[in-house]
Amino acid sequence: MLAATVVVASAATTPIYLDESRPIEERVDDLLPRLTLDEKLAIIHAQSKFSSAGVARLGIPTFWTDDGPHGVRPDVLWDEWEQAGATNDSCVAFPALTCLAATWHPELAHRYGVALGEEARYRGKDMILGPGVNIYRTPLNGRNFEYMGEDPCLASLMVVPYVRGLQSLGVSACIKHYALNNNEHERHTTNVVVDDRALHEIYLPAFKAAVQQGGAWAIMGAYNLYNNEHLCHNRVMLNDILKRDWQFDGVVVSDWGGAHDTWQAINNGLDMEFGTWTDGLSEGARNAYDNYHLALPYKKLLLEGKVPMATLDEKVRRVLRLMMRTTLATRPRGSMCSQEHYQTARDVAAEGIVLLKNDKNLLPIDPARHRRVLVVGENAIKMMTVGGGSSSLKAQHEILPLDGLRQRLEADGVTVDYARGYVGDPTGEYNGVTTGQSLKDDRPAAVLLAEAVEKARQADVVIFIGGLNKAAFQDSEGDDHKSYGLPYNQDQLIEALARANKNLVVVNISGNAVAMPWRGQVPAIVQGWFLGSEAGTSLARVLVGDDNPSGKLPFSWYERLEDCGAHSVGDYPGTRRADENIWDEHYREGIYVGYRWLDKNKLKPAFAFGHGLSYTTFALSNAHLTGNTATVTVTNTGRRAGSEVVQLYITDVKSSVDRPAKELKAFKKVHLQPGESQVLTFDITRDMLSYYDSNSGQWTAEPGDFIVRLGTASDRLPINLKFKLQ
Repeated sequence: MLAATVVVASAATTPIYLDESRPIEERVDDLLPRLTLDEKLAIIHAQSKFSSAGVARLGIPTFWTDDGPHGVRPDVLWDEWEQAGATNDSCVAFPALTCLAATWHPELAHRYGVALGEEARYRGKDMILGPGVNIYRTPLNGRNFEYMGEDPCLASLMVVPYVRGLQSLGVSACIKHYALNNNEHERHTTNVVVDDRALHEIYLPAFKAAVQQGGAWAIMGAYNLYNNEHLCHNRVMLNDILKRDWQFDGVVVSDWGGAHDTWQAINNGLDMEFGTWTDGLSEGARNAYDNYHLALPYKKLLLEGKVPMATLDEKVRRVLRLMMRTTLATRPRGSMCSQEHYQTARDVAAEGIVLLKNDKNLLPIDPARHRRVLVVGENAIKMMTVGGGSSSLKAQHEILPLDGLRQRLEADGVTVDYARGYVGDPTGEYNGVTTGQSLKDDRPAAVLLAEAVEKARQADVVIFIGGLNKAAFQDSEGDDHKSYGLPYNQDQLIEALARANKNLVVVNISGNAVAMPWRGQVPAIVQGWFLGSEAGTSLARVLVGDDNPSGKLPFSWYERLEDCGAHSVGDYPGTRRADENIWDEHYREGIYVGYRWLDKNKLKPAFAFGHGLSYTTFALSNAHLTGNTATVTVTNTGRRAGSEVVQLYITDVKSSVDRPAKELKAFKKVHLQPGESQVLTFDITRDMLSYYDSNSGQWTAEPGDFIVRLGTASDRLPINLKFKLQ
């Protein structure tokens, strides 16, 4: 066994692989032949829950990963999921990615990535496991809150700046979960059956953008199967599409326990294997990392000559390239829980909160008129940063909605009262991190409801703050929702409050749409997401009008679950095979996901994709096409400063294949003072006019007439400009 030595760098002796002035490929070429077989194998699989080995004798440090994508997960023990007991691993909890997507603000996504990267660097992390860009196919998916909505264009334009911002700190993004991981139910055993066109037009574009435009250094395989092969070692997805077609030069990382077969792990594109137990998947021996598929089983096949050394060297080359970008690069030291990071969290929350409905301008709350405010609902007092799966965090602080409202309104002399209304999930613990809250309440449901209704009759305005939480079978990894409706009899409570007080605001906290049978009885509805550390402050600022809401829905809000294509013609959650534990799930709706499905079937949503109101008003005018450039003027016609998102959709008037009625292809967000105008321009590219031709395997734009549609939501597109592709 070779003794470990420390490489001392000097101008005369620095090896090429440590010389950052040299090109990365030259450094990799120098380092690769220096490694022994055991060292090569050691760096392509885990050595602990969240790390892989370095090479001490060559001065290569341990490589540390950590969960995201909303903050840096607290440290666990070397080979246990229990907390390490650190006191310096609290973080800023940033709003969930559904909220970030709802900002429709790519520059804010870049700030998000930079702030997260700075926190990761301070904590000594080299890779953050995120962001996630799986498509919102069904509102029952428990993990939708970690993703960026239903539309591939929106997700693509938001993920690229996030990745660039994070990696500017020398911290690798790890885009997940590649791909087709669109529900949590039976996620390890679901085999997705989807046509090539839907795969390339709907489910892959955000991953492709993260790789080709964002320059992502790593990508994580999904738990599920495609073409009967697990996606952590899937020949078509990894070897053919990702590495050959997209020319991805980074590392494919397995999800924890996502590798199932040694031969497939070797040959079908997996580069680094992480996991939990004996073979990375099955519960058993601890500290058993040498038994992983890419460890001793791989070595045995190599020594027997059954697999080529060239395949191993290709994996190692990719890992070394990752190290040159991270652990073997000069990087900033980072910072933790800074005021700048909290400001980023507040800004993302403020711009992501969506004003869904505001009849008679009930909002914003006016302290001069609304002197008695009643807040109702468990989510007003429940911490949401703990729980939900791997994105659970140990936040330095979390400002609750009730506290935020009290702090803001009581300063103006407003009385803020509270009634629980219902008891949902009184617990608050995940993986050893606890909220420290005691939310137990043994009063009968009828008593809680009666108290809330009685107090509502005495209030000037009632703010109900409910929705979902991160308990099992809600917005949480590992489970899907059992129904589209709100849990804990919240519908009954909301309807009773609406009868008791006409000035009712419903704030839904969730990462998913939910059924709203009471929608017509409630004058104001706000989508509040999971807002992270600054939840209470951010929500209060929007409700009072300190911040003008400008969020837009990143998914269609269905009136009924049956209005969703996955539930109308798809076979969610799949059908279990008679002879084995595999669920085949057919995506029969094809490319018709979200608003595409609603348009095709002439269905009206409760709230459309891209919908979001403001406390001011905007007008679009002077729209025209000059060559390939569309131009439109947006004007703030109201009395408040605010931001608007101008959305551009394309319609192919006549095509040889079936195409959606319209597809989002671009958008721009602009902030305007009252009376201010700004001219926006959009370049219409060939890519924006193309569809994926499954027969040729190519993107095709057919000559002919197209319509450029401009507006502020998918159901509010008043401007139509004709465009001809020659």
